[in-house]
Amino acid sequence: MYTNRIKHLKELHSQLDTLVDRAERDGVYNDTDLNNMKKQRLQYRDEISRLTRLQWEDEHETVNFEDDR
Repeated sequence: MYTNRIKHLKELHSQLDTLVDRAERDGVYNDTDLNNMKKQRLQYRDEISRLTRLQWEDEHETVNFEDDR
């Protein structure tokens, strides 16, 4: 359910990670742009973590032991 979205976000995170590394190394972006890219990269990471947790919870739903079946 979440797999495709997680995969897409990981790709975006990786691309942005490469841009940030290059910008820091070469100094081609101003500080505002660089900080914005870092914030976006962090948002991707947080969303990946959130979706991964939700996916795990969906796959490991709790068992209701009070069910009389």
